[in-house]
Amino acid sequence: MAESEKLTEAEEILDESKKMQDDDSAKKIRDVIFVGLKPIMTYVTATLTQLSNQSVVTIKARGQRITQAVDVSQMIVKRMNTVGYYIKDVRIASDSLQSQDGKTRNVSTIEIDVSK
Repeated sequence: MAESEKLTEAEEILDESKKMQDDDSAKKIRDVIFVGLKPIMTYVTATLTQLSNQSVVTIKARGQRITQAVDVSQMIVKRMNTVGYYIKDVRIASDSLQSQDGKTRNVSTIEIDVSK
């Protein structure tokens, strides 16, 4: 085998492993529900849909939407208690964001892991 053939074969292997990593990161993104401006039931439905395929789904929110994220998780756990969903983990943190007037502000964030 010539050296140029070995090089192209190695490049193909690198490309394939890169695609697999991209697929893995895409799968990790899909099991996260970001809470925003939509009605609460939209996020409840999205979370339940993901829970039918995934064992753990993370509900994320920041700022004023934290209460809505907590409401979503509680609707799933309390109203669907016959299915057996429970809150596996809760993580809180704060992010530094640049506001429109140029100042740096801290914004609280929450991540709630719901599991079967």
